[in-house]
Amino acid sequence: MKPLMSLPLYWRVSVINGLVFAGGTALLVVSPATVSSQVLPSEVVVLAVGLVVILATNALLVRTSLRPLDRLIRVMESVDVRQPGTRLAEQGTGSVAILVRAFNAMLARLESERGASNARALAAQEAERQRIAQELHDEVGQRLTAVLLSLKAVVDRSPDDVAEDLLVVQDSARASLEEVRQVARRLRPGVLEDLGLLSALAALATEFSTYSTAHVRRGFARGLPEMPAETELVVYRVAQEAMTNVARHAHASTVDLSLTRQGDDVVLRVADDGQGLHAWTEGAGVQGMRERARLVGGRLDIGPRVDGGTEVRLLVPVCTLS
Repeated sequence: MKPLMSLPLYWRVSVINGLVFAGGTALLVVSPATVSSQVLPSEVVVLAVGLVVILATNALLVRTSLRPLDRLIRVMESVDVRQPGTRLAEQGTGSVAILVRAFNAMLARLESERGASNARALAAQEAERQRIAQELHDEVGQRLTAVLLSLKAVVDRSPDDVAEDLLVVQDSARASLEEVRQVARRLRPGVLEDLGLLSALAALATEFSTYSTAHVRRGFARGLPEMPAETELVVYRVAQEAMTNVARHAHASTVDLSLTRQGDDVVLRVADDGQGLHAWTEGAGVQGMRERARLVGGRLDIGPRVDGGTEVRLLVPVCTLS
């Protein structure tokens, strides 16, 4: 059977058909069965049974030979390059086995190229965020500061009735300056570079409280392993996106933000008591979170919280942090 399975697919099917029909011919030669010039009903039954047996035997052998190809087709129809790791078992030495190995190699190349492309895209995105944050700080922020100083000078020289109106404009400009600074901080987390991940997450929780009514409960474990700058940025961005989604969609009253170690993983957890995942579809933000997680060998899990609401968990293996 092994030499047969090692043949190319065309020759394998041809040999199987030839063997089946040769066996049927041999059986007719050695059997006492004959066919009258006027075919009898009993002879028709014998011929029909023989034909069914030949066809069934042929179908069974061909089916067995092509089963790996059927498995390959099912995997090809269901494979999702956004969920890497799908592979077919490589068995045998025939043409189907060669096709399976080629398909697995193609999947590996696609995943590798997609990962490299995503890494470049995310790096370009971070560079663009830093550029925009710098421009907001250096240009828009400084111009608004100049406007505030000019308004103060004008207020000091204006009559009381005009000064009141100018103070309103001054407050509006001051609020705009603060908003610009907040946007710049979100785009470029300077506290992450200066003070580290835990301080950056704490600042993120404090900032969240300024634009959301939900209460944030923090839980940061001590003695966490040191992380590379790239991994810290991934953890921060995932937490930032998760907290933003809570503020926009969850209608939650409480949010848990924690960073702990569980076994061989460092785990970021963002859980809320909001409306949950009813009619939820995965958008670009969540897909970006998954891509970031894969860049550092991590895994992102999103699901319902035990007590209601939604839970986002990012797991980064400790072995990837060294």
